[in-house]
Amino acid sequence: MISDPKLPFADDPPGLTQEEKPSATRDYREVSRPSAAHLWLRRVGVLVFVFLCATIGVMLMIFPWRPEWAENHLLQSYPALRLLVASGFARGVVTGLGVLDVWIGFWEAFQYREEG
Repeated sequence: MISDPKLPFADDPPGLTQEEKPSATRDYREVSRPSAAHLWLRRVGVLVFVFLCATIGVMLMIFPWRPEWAENHLLQSYPALRLLVASGFARGVVTGLGVLDVWIGFWEAFQYREEG
């Protein structure tokens, strides 16, 4: 179905002139420019997110290879779980999650753009 571009839309109120109708080419960036407080709040939010991702990621990369990872009092009553946690596969998976977490944090920092 092809419509005629010269016909008014069905939801346009009758009686409006062309100047009173909302323009489709209007630049909305000028209308909703963020305030300075909102800009700084976004900057601090991105900074905190990157810091948390980097910190948690580094901890996930280092902690599985420390002796405390498998030799703790929480796992002493579960020998099968202790063997699973102490395996190289489990340690590698957790380290990989740490690398991914660091990657996500820095990717977010590189992709940050300010509006305006």
